[in-house]
Amino acid sequence: MSGMGKILIIAGCLMALLGVILLFSDKIPWLGRLPGDISIKRENFSFYFPLTTCIVISLILSLIFYFFRK
Repeated sequence: MSGMGKILIIAGCLMALLGVILLFSDKIPWLGRLPGDISIKRENFSFYFPLTTCIVISLILSLIFYFFRK
């Protein structure tokens, strides 16, 4: 059971960190507007997929987890 407790604590910390990032995301002007983000706007339809932003965030998180593992 102690392993499950550690997992829940880590998940809670990650969610809190994500909340802080979302709280301050307005102050990061380039986040979500990078070249490569897909944005389609029509009369009655709007589609947005931040592909490049997802890749950048994934790389940053991968590096952070890599350094914490070592």
